[in-house]
Amino acid sequence: MAEEQTPKKEEENTSNEPPTLTGSFVADHGQLRIEGTKIVDKDGEPIQLRGMSLFWSQWIGKYYTAEAVKWLKEDWQCNVVRAAMGVDEGGDAYIANPEREKQKVFTVIDAAIAEGVYVIVDWHSHHAEDYLAEAKAFFDEVSKKYGDTPNIIYEPYNEPLDVSWTGTLKAYHEDVLASIRANDPDNIVICGTRTWSQRVDEVIGNKIDDPNVAYTLHYYAATHKQALRDIAQQAVDAGVPLFVTEYGVSEASGDGSIDDEEANTWWDFLDANSIGWCNWSIADKEELSAALKPGASATGGWTLDQLTQSGTMVRAEIKANNPKYSD
Repeated sequence: MAEEQTPKKEEENTSNEPPTLTGSFVADHGQLRIEGTKIVDKDGEPIQLRGMSLFWSQWIGKYYTAEAVKWLKEDWQCNVVRAAMGVDEGGDAYIANPEREKQKVFTVIDAAIAEGVYVIVDWHSHHAEDYLAEAKAFFDEVSKKYGDTPNIIYEPYNEPLDVSWTGTLKAYHEDVLASIRANDPDNIVICGTRTWSQRVDEVIGNKIDDPNVAYTLHYYAATHKQALRDIAQQAVDAGVPLFVTEYGVSEASGDGSIDDEEANTWWDFLDANSIGWCNWSIADKEELSAALKPGASATGGWTLDQLTQSGTMVRAEIKANNPKYSD
């Protein structure tokens, strides 16, 4: 009798990975929106996005390829990718070469749509308030081009520095949001917060007047620990929806050390609050936060021995939680 009661699904799926599904994640979940502090799908069911962020586009842009996105979907089981378009840093980013950097982002967006995953379009800057006109023009173009697809998530400001939420950041986001909403009334927008997108508590009682806005929380597990989780929990408890568009298992420098225990504590915290995330980053830079070892192919196909400690940890976490889709 006991044998007859054993679920067939458990007999067939002996690994820790979720079962394989047909179709695509976006085909199943469709248009996202925010209810309370959670992202929900077209049926109103809460979902948690887990995936990878690409590196600054102007410095390690070689992974902004359709093949890399396809590999992240098929092998890593990512249901979201993030295109981190460098804006001004280094003197050779979007401000200096707008068409070149924009095309990298469009390549990633097109690939995400083709693969049926969500894509975060990130204005990757620490000084975005200095480029308001350029940000509005960029997001106007992106929302006109892609705003009728459910795949798109907008991120108008990666990591503000010590800039006032009330005095500067909220107004900046509202201005860029107006450019987006003129073309796209419903896709989610994720807004950066003060001090490298950590002071999400400052949004309490002063949220942007739009039902589909979330707020950015960034952390690096070997540096940011319970004190930052307490700030994040305070925000969630006050009704502020959060999304971790960037985090690392290393120190905030991207290097130093990896804290395995804190990495797992953070993942548990994000799961408990149904907070989506993208890990930093798909890059082959010689630093601990990079997922790939130097020389890894720009077109995916990465073997396990081409992954760093961070890449191995994060890939395993994604695969243990996200469903796998096959064509």
